[in-house]
Amino acid sequence: MMNFKKLIKKIATLGIIGVLGTSIIACGGINSQATNESNGNKTETKGTLEKKELIIGLDDTFVPMGFKDENGELVGFDVELAKAVCEKLDKEYKFQAIDWSMKETELNSGNIDLIWNGYSISDERKEKVEFSKPYLDNKQIIVTLADSSINKKADLEGKKVGAQNQSTAVDAVKADKSNIIEKFDGGDLVTFENNNDALMDLEAGRLDAIVVDEILARYYIEARGSEKYKILDENFGDEQYGVGIRKGDTEFVEAFNKALDEVVADGTAGEISKKWFGEDIVVK
Repeated sequence: MMNFKKLIKKIATLGIIGVLGTSIIACGGINSQATNESNGNKTETKGTLEKKELIIGLDDTFVPMGFKDENGELVGFDVELAKAVCEKLDKEYKFQAIDWSMKETELNSGNIDLIWNGYSISDERKEKVEFSKPYLDNKQIIVTLADSSINKKADLEGKKVGAQNQSTAVDAVKADKSNIIEKFDGGDLVTFENNNDALMDLEAGRLDAIVVDEILARYYIEARGSEKYKILDENFGDEQYGVGIRKGDTEFVEAFNKALDEVVADGTAGEISKKWFGEDIVVK
């Protein structure tokens, strides 16, 4: 289990807890950008591996993976890991904020090369993008207020349950074999543009529970006051974060994975993890 108290202590010293008042967007994805060059009536596409600079798409409010601190600087675990991998690839990089619900479209249209922001690997997403090897483990957990009568998954029957739109939280709930989603109030999840809005509705009593990434939720809960919330023992399944790369770009996937392996092997990824999570939780 991650040492989130150490993480919050670090963040408090940076003075960026206030960032949590902004929207927190959940899991995202990567893809390699195609650069089109006009040559008369002919358009040539430059492969990702040939590019000098990689455009990394992310939501810049997703703590602790990639977000702006009080000085407006982009920080976070994924931000630092991306810089380290790009260095191994001998590539320049640029981070670009995107509409998270349009992440695959941004990737496939060539506006970005990678989406790197807690992007959960799923079968549905594999149909749209290539994935790097996984680098972090995650769960889709159930969060309620501390005084809630909800103590297990079955208690969600008849309750209003929220999640972030276009997230793997939604996918995980819909895929649950119990079909519990059909028993929610309204027969479906209440979806939000971001997790911060969902958590605020939970605090206000407009929701009974939310389903959310464990990494994000534990960070948020520690920052906002762990006494206010309850995390159920049951959850909607384990998953892993990976980097999404444009479908069919296997040459770049191979090069990317090699660079990622090097960053893990030389201890760089572990040190970044210790900085943000208090311990090395990187998938080996």
